[in-house]
Amino acid sequence: MGHRKTRAMAGNPPLPRDHDTRRAPQDTATIPTPTHPAPVPGTAGVDEAGRGPLAGPLVVAAVILDPQRPIDGLGDSKRLSEAQREALFPLIVEWAVAYRIEIVAAEEIDRLNIFRATLEGMRRAVAGLSPAAAHALIDGNRVPPGLPCPAEAIVGGDARVPAIGAASILAKVARDRLMLALDDEYPGYGFARHKGYPTPEHLACLDALGPCPAHRRSFAPVKRAMARGLFD
Repeated sequence: MGHRKTRAMAGNPPLPRDHDTRRAPQDTATIPTPTHPAPVPGTAGVDEAGRGPLAGPLVVAAVILDPQRPIDGLGDSKRLSEAQREALFPLIVEWAVAYRIEIVAAEEIDRLNIFRATLEGMRRAVAGLSPAAAHALIDGNRVPPGLPCPAEAIVGGDARVPAIGAASILAKVARDRLMLALDDEYPGYGFARHKGYPTPEHLACLDALGPCPAHRRSFAPVKRAMARGLFD
């Protein structure tokens, strides 16, 4: 499909796997069928992954689903297993009318703050869709300023609206793959396991090694680790 566009970090793009996985993962039968408002044709679902971690990028995705090609098993990516997300990722990429993945690097998060960086990533994701979205449904309680179309914020939308659920899956899988690459680039922090979240393991590694370039300097635990390093 010539209309689909994506943007991913060079060197580890979150692209579909080579094998054909047109069938939804078999263990999605246990996932409740989401209830959602009827979308306007050309509606984009928008969601993010990675607001809470101390390291790595924020990833935002926008997806316009094809109503003629429904995908079973869509929902909040946090309630899906890694295997389910990986199986759904290529289906969404192949069957969506349009999708866009935006990477907001740690440096931009530090410059804008995480709240503004999230809104800016959402704006860029929607603006980058081709064909353009007629309407956007945003997971959360805030509509980003500067969107190119009317939009509505839906709290818990990733579990209620299939297009938002699809965006949640794209963002989560793309970010996890990027964190695997950062684990290779900056060994010793355990990024492949905790994906940058403030787990006890990550905090201990941060104390022992100090921050690496992938860490978000504006986040309090990283600030504390940097301050300790100045006086050790």
